[in-house]
Amino acid sequence: MTAHLLTDQHTDETVDVLRRHVTGDFYDLVIDREHSNGSWIVDARTGRRYLDMVGFYASSAIGHNHPSLTMDPGFRAKLQSIAGFKPSNPDFPTDVQAAFTRTFLRVLGDPELPYMLFIDGGALAVENALKVAFDWKTRHNGRRGVAVAGWRVLHLENAFHGRSGYTLSLTNTDPAKTRLFPAFDWPRVPSPAVNDMTLWPAPGLTVTERAALAAAEAAFRRHPDEIACFIAEPIQCEGGDRHLRPAFLRAMQDLCHRHDALFVLDEVQTGCGVTGVPWLYQQLGLAPDLVAFGKKTQVCGVMGGRRVSDEPMNAMRTPSRLSSTFGGNLFDMLRATRILEVIESEELMDAAAVRGRYLLDLLCAAVDRFGGVLEYPRGRGLLCAVDLLDADLRDRVVEIARDAHDALFVGAGERTLRFRPPLTVTLEELDESVVRMTAAIGDAVAERGIPDAGRR
Repeated sequence: MTAHLLTDQHTDETVDVLRRHVTGDFYDLVIDREHSNGSWIVDARTGRRYLDMVGFYASSAIGHNHPSLTMDPGFRAKLQSIAGFKPSNPDFPTDVQAAFTRTFLRVLGDPELPYMLFIDGGALAVENALKVAFDWKTRHNGRRGVAVAGWRVLHLENAFHGRSGYTLSLTNTDPAKTRLFPAFDWPRVPSPAVNDMTLWPAPGLTVTERAALAAAEAAFRRHPDEIACFIAEPIQCEGGDRHLRPAFLRAMQDLCHRHDALFVLDEVQTGCGVTGVPWLYQQLGLAPDLVAFGKKTQVCGVMGGRRVSDEPMNAMRTPSRLSSTFGGNLFDMLRATRILEVIESEELMDAAAVRGRYLLDLLCAAVDRFGGVLEYPRGRGLLCAVDLLDADLRDRVVEIARDAHDALFVGAGERTLRFRPPLTVTLEELDESVVRMTAAIGDAVAERGIPDAGRR
């Protein structure tokens, strides 16, 4: 019997088949898995090359076909050896999972967060962090003689934490992602994000930050003993790359301590070295109790510790309390181990900091050129973004960049255009990305007839 394996002989039909039968928002291209390289995606149907600033929605850590993944016979042989083997990782130990854990702890680990849970998907990582918090708060209440379950989650407006059961109650960006799905009425407070980078070092707390803290304090008073944790993305990425200042997040951390709630950070998109450090919370001077991770780490999950450890039988240390069947998969773990080794050996976190400053300078120059159309250049490391005049113009720029200038960008929030290159991106590729972005902006403003744009 001949096995019907996936081949490239019917690539002309690939997009049509997927669009007809599979839920998704498919690009009109078919990835050439062999010839895509670094920051470039090749369309298998035409050979057309696209400069990729989407990075599989921030999931591509070292670009396409890095030599350490494709050219090492030992690594390829190990991949082949586990291709037909999918154990339930929480129950059956393997050398692959142990090697991944050791490498993760060495490259990305925080000694204050020694507990690890692995799972497939960033939303499920966040969801399990919440379960740890629910368990912790209820146990903590019980030790104090308080017969109340800790089941509420304090969170921010403009947050995106996923689309699974619990996370649906937190996500509140595009209504299409949550509309008509049941959700808990958990306390939500205003997000005092500051996208003007010149205001980030301002001393003290802003008016909006004080208002958000007052709303959080009111939520704790309204739900005494019920709020298990506060969760936030240090940068609200899906919400439009909205940056939260360290002073506000530290104040929220202190508030959580005063009210016996865990301080939880969602670093699914901001982690794994892209900001120039392993985790953005380290750059911001924070000390979370739980951190959800994913995307560039390939294997998603939760790091836990600090006050979680105050409960000896916390959910991360109790057998079978959180286990899923697979707990991630060995293929991802093997790939992630090699990716982390590359990040370490090539010092890509330091490079992300340097290249991120370079990209930000390019974006500032573009804003100077397109005054009134482009504004708020911002970023930490390679997580950079700018805002267009409105959503329609942003969407048209993304479309023109793709169709006319062979560059892939991703929009977010109301009018934001984001950059999500791999850590291996070169300065020349960053130059080229901004050249193609500004060309698309020029085309779009000309279509709309916006006067004087691009003449500065």
